Amino acid sequence: MPGLIGKKVGMTSFISEEGKQIPVTVVEAGPCVITQVKTVEKDGYQAVQLAYDDKKEKHTTKALLNHFKKANTAPKRKVVEFEGFEDAKLGDVISTDLFQVNDFVDIKGQSKGKGFQGVVKRHGFSGVGGQTHGQHNRLRAPGSMGASSFPSRVWRGKRMAGHTGNVNVKALNLQIVKIIPENNLLLIKGSIPGAKGGYVIIEK
Repeated sequence: MPGLIGKKVGMTSFISEEGKQIPVTVVEAGPCVITQVKTVEKDGYQAVQLAYDDKKEKHTTKALLNHFKKANTAPKRKVVEFEGFEDAKLGDVISTDLFQVNDFVDIKGQSKGKGFQGVVKRHGFSGVGGQTHGQHNRLRAPGSMGASSFPSRVWRGKRMAGHTGNVNVKALNLQIVKIIPENNLLLIKGSIPGAKGGYVIIEK
């Protein structure tokens, strides 16, 4: 499906024509440059490669420099493939014109990393509870693992403490409430994955 690469700017509120206050996320969507057109004859499938966010040439390998020069564009930081673009040409610029107000989009992003967390924060465990019967230091502990002589190990997938966040998350059916084309901004109802400044992929 067609889409754009963008960057999460932050959150604010939007007042609709009916006077309702709507929480929105501001996303800078594009402009993205088509840096490669893939065809069934040559690559086995049909897609276009979009690139977004300029970076310095000294931070780019020579192979990538030549790749971007073919599209007559500066080196980019983020490159993603999309399907569904018809009559796309190398070097074309795709921007917020792809979307309209009230469109529903899916947004993929990298969730915030929270480091190593215990079972209470990671999985919502309630802990042991009261402090009676000597349980003075077990309030946020996971409790028994439930494995004895059989199977004498912990089952794979057991909910335990560990690294939390920093995974790919896809939010579905988010509504575009306003488009500011001169600044390449989309105002999307609700929250989207990731921290401020993080890259997101917006799909129609």
